Amino acid sequence: MSDEASAATKPRQDTALYVHYCEYPGCAKWGGFGFAAGKDEPRWFCFEHRPERKGC
Repeated sequence: MSDEASAATKPRQDTALYVHYCEYPGCAKWGGFGFAAGKDEPRWFCFEHRPERKGC
């Protein structure tokens, strides 16, 4: 099997940045901190509202 790409394979073209906003009620800041428990969808928070990390 060859390592060269065939005509059927295309490189990814995702170049757009997805912006997440803080999920804290009433906050509209950029949510740069994503947190997920298990296989849940991540929840996004700004620096001010990010949850404290427990257990370290």
